Amino acid sequence: MYMNGQMIYDDRHFLDHMSSEVPVQIYCGRRHSDIGFIEYYGKEFVQVNNIFYNRKQFTFVSRPGY
Repeated sequence: MYMNGQMIYDDRHFLDHMSSEVPVQIYCGRRHSDIGFIEYYGKEFVQVNNIFYNRKQFTFVSRPGY
């Protein structure tokens, strides 16, 4: 499983979090942008809370137990 604060970036990471319903925290640089469950992921975007985040622009961090 993933540790709290671990960065996720691979398709497998996103699939694991989506299927296991593990929340992710999203950052733009060092600024917190959002936290929630992955609803969809694709090659370029991840959808959380009905918002599409560009995988190249944002950083995704695992937050199990949040």
